[in-house]
Amino acid sequence: MSFQEVLYRPAFGRTLAVVTVVVCALGVVALIWSDPLSALRYVWPILLAAVVVWALFWRPSLRVQEHGITVENVLRTHFVPWPSIVSIDTRYSLTLHTAQGRVSAWAAPAPSRHRILGLAPKDFDGIGETARGSSGELRPADAISTPTGNLAQLIRGRWEQLRDAGAFASGVDPEAATVTWHWATIAAIVVLAAATAIGLLV
Repeated sequence: MSFQEVLYRPAFGRTLAVVTVVVCALGVVALIWSDPLSALRYVWPILLAAVVVWALFWRPSLRVQEHGITVENVLRTHFVPWPSIVSIDTRYSLTLHTAQGRVSAWAAPAPSRHRILGLAPKDFDGIGETARGSSGELRPADAISTPTGNLAQLIRGRWEQLRDAGAFASGVDPEAATVTWHWATIAAIVVLAAATAIGLLV
């Protein structure tokens, strides 16, 4: 049976990003329409807000693939091959502890305290053995009824399956894991921040 790829993007974050960008676009149009000269000074913070919100809430995603996991965060995208994973944690967010370091998924933060209060024992049914701590405990964020716990369980299940099948016997290829910086986003934020400072101070 072929592996079914899973892509996770938080719906709330993407909705927030769309609403914010639309509001910013309307603000830019209104500013240019009412006072084009003032727009040259004050349009930059609006554009900066739109880019930052887009990067924070629209871009983040987590993709579980046949050969590894792609974690797209605000300023960097990580590809983590399965053999590189040492453990999966959910303390503050879904975090992959790897041979090269720690990779946290911005798209999958730990659930809120309000969400945790509604958990029941059945929410932890079927969680893999590698989710448990040294004393056999589980974190609230490991509950499979939460997005973070569900993703963690999916990843642990695939990782344990490959491990038990001997897929990691050849060891870890240090060059298989990659990190890609989002230079265009970084440059846009820097340029817009500088334009904002100049427009407000000059």
